[in-house]
Amino acid sequence: MASIAQEESRSISQNVTWGKRASFQQGKVSFAYKRFLGYKKENNKIVIEEDEAVIVKLIYRMFLVEGKSITGIANHLTKLNVKTPSGKSTKWTKNTLNSILTNEKYKGDALLQKSYTEDYLSQKLVKNTGQIPQYYVENNHPAIIDRDTWESVQIELARRDELGAKYSSNDIFASKLVCEDCGGFYGQKKWHSNTKYSRFIHQCNRKFEKGKDKCTTPNLTDSEIKHKFIEAYNITMQDKKRIIDDTNVMIALLTDTTQLDNQIDDLYDEMVVTTELINKLIKDNSKSNMDQDEYDKKYMELTRRYEQAKNHQEELIDARTNKKAQELNMKTFVANLSKSEDKIVEWNESIWMLLVKSATVHRDKNITFKLNNGEEIKS
Repeated sequence: MASIAQEESRSISQNVTWGKRASFQQGKVSFAYKRFLGYKKENNKIVIEEDEAVIVKLIYRMFLVEGKSITGIANHLTKLNVKTPSGKSTKWTKNTLNSILTNEKYKGDALLQKSYTEDYLSQKLVKNTGQIPQYYVENNHPAIIDRDTWESVQIELARRDELGAKYSSNDIFASKLVCEDCGGFYGQKKWHSNTKYSRFIHQCNRKFEKGKDKCTTPNLTDSEIKHKFIEAYNITMQDKKRIIDDTNVMIALLTDTTQLDNQIDDLYDEMVVTTELINKLIKDNSKSNMDQDEYDKKYMELTRRYEQAKNHQEELIDARTNKKAQELNMKTFVANLSKSEDKIVEWNESIWMLLVKSATVHRDKNITFKLNNGEEIKS
């Protein structure tokens, strides 16, 4: 009876799974509306819940334009008593915000089959990292966040992950302003506290560290940094068309992954063949009186051959992933640059956050601004 029940459970699970995958293949998207901030169901259609969409836009703006940390955004929303997507709490967490910042549904798309049921008995859901097909539906529903902004957020998330503990969200210049002498970040400091001469300046965080040569790069005020950036930006925009054309050439080169794809496929074939040879060797050994030393030697050779192919394939997959990330970075840069004003006379925080990767402060108070496409301009 237990075996019959188990088989029936397996059959039901397979039927449900088949039904879901058939639905995915047709591009049918399901929404967990009750736990999804910003959308609702109306006349069997996905529509924007305007009041909630304001919160989503605020989260994206605070992260991308204001440079706030995810923890800082969580604390801010909690203090404002804003309800979380579940609607049952006002206590925001990093996981909740990470999910909102990385969810492609906010740009109007839908990635289907992000997870799958690994075992029909336990019904345990696991993340799909390539074990089964995924389906991507573009422009499935109205977007709350425009595509370029969403892509910019993904690039900024990757940049902050790379910086790790070095990232600071104390101000918009933190984690972007770099000391020429030591390569450390600049930080905001308050001078003459509790006096009428009190003011904020930016200086190298490692300027007075013991056991190292003293950095001779200068202190800078907010206005000095902003003035330098406006100068550099206006110089850059005089060459706007050339920069966009050059970047598009780079995008074309990064887009072509044909050689990498072919090498990855060849290595996959090599792994399949090697696996078959290993299985055949094991089978032959079980049916004959093969010399065990000879068997061990052949087995180790095939295992080594498989591991080499696997490791090489992983390296190539990483290289392809890096090319795709660079391509996305360049495309987003072109989109942001194209939309930017040809000239600015006032400080623009949004342009600073969207276009600048880093800014190196020199001893003569000049600053070299490195844009997200790798272009550098000194002011």
